Amino acid sequence: MAFRLPTQLATRGTFHHHRNSGNASTALSWRRTLSPDSLLIPSSSLTTKKSHVQQFVTCSAGGSAQAVNLAPGTPVRPTSILVVGATGTLGRQIVRRALDEGYDVRCLVRPRPAPADFLRDWGATVVNADLSKPETIPATLVGVHTVIDCATGRPEEPIKTVDWEGKVALIQCAKAMGIQKYVFFSIHNCDKHPEVPLMEIKYCTEKFIQDSGLPHITIRLCGFMQGLIGQYAVPILEEKSVWGTDAPTRIAYMDTQDIARLTFIALRNEKVNGKLLTFAGPRAWTTQEVIALCERLAGQDANVTTVPVTILRFTRQLTRFFEWTNDVADRLAFSEVLTSDTVFSAPMTETYNLLGVDPKDIITLEKYLQDYFTNILKKLKDIKAQSKQTDIIF
Repeated sequence: MAFRLPTQLATRGTFHHHRNSGNASTALSWRRTLSPDSLLIPSSSLTTKKSHVQQFVTCSAGGSAQAVNLAPGTPVRPTSILVVGATGTLGRQIVRRALDEGYDVRCLVRPRPAPADFLRDWGATVVNADLSKPETIPATLVGVHTVIDCATGRPEEPIKTVDWEGKVALIQCAKAMGIQKYVFFSIHNCDKHPEVPLMEIKYCTEKFIQDSGLPHITIRLCGFMQGLIGQYAVPILEEKSVWGTDAPTRIAYMDTQDIARLTFIALRNEKVNGKLLTFAGPRAWTTQEVIALCERLAGQDANVTTVPVTILRFTRQLTRFFEWTNDVADRLAFSEVLTSDTVFSAPMTETYNLLGVDPKDIITLEKYLQDYFTNILKKLKDIKAQSKQTDIIF
């Protein structure tokens, strides 16, 4: 199987923002016909007076796009998976779960000054590639049966670079190389917020995978419990300011270990092929409720700084005046949705029944934070005891 990835300039295919008259919100649209031998990476941009070109990436693969054999006598094992975004909060739990369940795990990691040695230590194979450089992708897919896509762009990057252009390149290469299943993690309610670039891109990517014909599972997520540690638990313990808002948004946080476990249950369930699932925690929480829970478990009050939602909205509009802050504004738009009067949750009964999962096996936020504070407070107590013992000795 040979691959050619020359970059060409063209004007076919679109992925662009458009504005409705009288409406300040923006939406994205895409038009695409996917084939294994003519693959297009659309380019996203705000509508401006500047002309734009689109980028072509051509992958030429011998045989059917659905083939599972790379060459005679070299079958692809169903246990061979590639995890994209393996160093992230969710990605590392996907890797650990896969290894624990006996999968052959390959991790796509960007070249970096500090290598992801912990992945190798766990028993995974690490391959260097960059979704923003499509020519680096095909080699990572050789011998892979399933791709699990946990990747997202870094805060300092334009959202479209990895989350749209990089994902399109990855999906196209996966299609051309006959990847047998593609798991994509998206955001709950992404189809309802076209004014937020990150959410609209997630929704467009969902549709792009669906149109590609790849066997796939799309999983929408509400929020990670792990993110609450740095946001609330640690600042409360260190008596630093905790930032919150005055909005009643409720989020059904879920432990990434549970997300990883449910993902592999879904992966093995043929009834889930092509489905859109939403994973949500047992209960949806407001910011104020999370802070109160952390205060109770930590045994101390939080120094809460409340930011009115109106300030976030004003900041978003202000940053739009400067070209170099467009991406900041995009991220503030996402923050604004998270601080609006919405609920990021979904009924899980049907999903539990489909996957054969007992809801009692899903950890609650109370239990997750209780375990964290119990462990951390015990360690702090031990450190304090050792410090006193040292003082006595010396």
